[in-house]
Amino acid sequence: MPATRPLHALLLLALVGAPVGAKAQITQPAPAPASAPASTTVSPNVALDALLAQDDAARRALDPLDTLERGEPLAASSFRMVFDPALTTMQRARNAAARDALARIDLATLDAPHRISARAYAAVLDDEQAMLSPEVADMLAMMPLNPVGGLQVEYPGLASAGGPASLETAADHAANLARNRALPQVFAAAIARYRAGLARGVTSPRAVVETLIGQIDALLARPPEHSLFMSPAQQPLGLAESGKGGGKTAVLARTRLRAEYRAATVEAVYPAYRTLRAFLADEYLPATRESVGLAALPGGATLYRALLHHHTTLDLDPAQVHALGLAEVARIQAEMDTVKRQLGFAGPLRAFFDAIRVDPRYHPRKAEDLAQGYRRVAQVVAAQAPRFFVTMPRTPLLILPHPAYRARFEAGGSYSPGSADGTRPGVFYYNTFDLKSRFLTGIATLYLHEGAPGHHFQISLAQENPDLPDFQRYGGNTAYVEGWALYAETLGYPMGLFDDPMQHWGTLDDEMLRAMRLVVDTGLHSQGWSRQQALDYMLTNSGMGRSDAQAEVDRYIADPGQAVAYKIGALTIQRLRAEAEARLGARFDLRAFHAQVLGSGALPLPVLESKVRDWIAEQAAR
Repeated sequence: MPATRPLHALLLLALVGAPVGAKAQITQPAPAPASAPASTTVSPNVALDALLAQDDAARRALDPLDTLERGEPLAASSFRMVFDPALTTMQRARNAAARDALARIDLATLDAPHRISARAYAAVLDDEQAMLSPEVADMLAMMPLNPVGGLQVEYPGLASAGGPASLETAADHAANLARNRALPQVFAAAIARYRAGLARGVTSPRAVVETLIGQIDALLARPPEHSLFMSPAQQPLGLAESGKGGGKTAVLARTRLRAEYRAATVEAVYPAYRTLRAFLADEYLPATRESVGLAALPGGATLYRALLHHHTTLDLDPAQVHALGLAEVARIQAEMDTVKRQLGFAGPLRAFFDAIRVDPRYHPRKAEDLAQGYRRVAQVVAAQAPRFFVTMPRTPLLILPHPAYRARFEAGGSYSPGSADGTRPGVFYYNTFDLKSRFLTGIATLYLHEGAPGHHFQISLAQENPDLPDFQRYGGNTAYVEGWALYAETLGYPMGLFDDPMQHWGTLDDEMLRAMRLVVDTGLHSQGWSRQQALDYMLTNSGMGRSDAQAEVDRYIADPGQAVAYKIGALTIQRLRAEAEARLGARFDLRAFHAQVLGSGALPLPVLESKVRDWIAEQAAR
């Protein structure tokens, strides 16, 4: 998955993005979108462009963390608003104004690209309205921190020298230091939200809170001098002064800057984390619930269906999703049975699951085994990509291990997007924690998904396309983003990456993971499954290592509905491709199909289906 934060109370409106370099300050309610000037010279297309630009500016002004993640300037006063309830009130007003303005534009008068944008934006606004409704937003607000991409684990990277924020001038460093010093107030607001939940009987699951505490302990275990918060002082940029005495001045500036970063780290950042940890461990944890699913909460069933729609862009019945998952698990197991025989195992499939976990030939001996494997796959993909894509990303892609401080809490791999102008590369991260539980079999499919042509192609191509509105360039929904990445795994077959039975097994095992998610996520949140029941199901029906299975189950508990969207999105793209192949026959062009799927950014699935079917009809009519 991309290394992005999940939806929770903090980020109800982090549904679309913003261009690099835009400024955002939350000092007053954002301007409401207005309809285009009543002039006969303004075309509907121009009116829509104006609305999208104006509403995007209003949206950016109400999403401080998204602003920071995109490397845009963010004042400490805005950072302090992260958990402020007033933010939700302003977000609701902005959403209502945008919906009204969009309704005044006649879609039938728009050209084809603008009709796609209008339909996609209408779906985004509808989803925002649902997620901002009191029955949803109030419950999310009482569970403000999340082990999967929550502020407590993301902020060190955001404040570091390698983070998205510019640290090229003294003013940049001053702003970064001010945000660091504001962190105690931000965490204090999160604690206030937790206490409100305690008063209403709405708490995070105990397992989630234990993970939060573990994440904080891992961070505090590093001495402040060696923390990411000190990294901007190691190689500060833009501080040297030219002319006589410039060298001495630069040294003094660096010395002073290091002292300021150390003071902020020791006096504000670490105490903020210690205070948060003490609250979670001493006051909150004893009152948390043993249950792990949303169904155990008052209103939890409504919240779960809302989250399923948010992540998949479809109205789904949890029971039907569960049944679909069971059917997919059975189908994939039949294919696995064939491949295990190719690997020389004659026993039953469940016995092979146990054998593969301990057989050393399936596991790396050292971290470099993984690094070399991913580099080899990257070379194959780079050579093969022109057969499948019209356009390749300009943004470079790096292959790096997860940072040690967070590797224990991460899945096998993730992707961090680069910048729109390509100056900051995308990064495919792989996990070296607990090497004996990692698999060599999953190298090809993990790179295809998290790197190229999965997340890196989809996200970079959208960001690099200036013809798209910003919400299509930078935004998205889980079903499209993760559905594309899961679909991209299947391209390993024609690339020859799965001719090796070990890598073939790996891609089936990963596909099994996505199918099991349909079963386990719905089991946890709509059928009363326990954490152990979910873990047992995953270990019984796949060859996953125990560490990976535990991380996956804990992720579904912490971020309900998100994991369901992978398979739903991939099945949608596969179905659309099958429709195109069946109707167009020999005229079907896979490169052109991929251009249609990727060419408009991350669309809601109903809008993507409409777009692709229009393209199929046009091609058939030629």
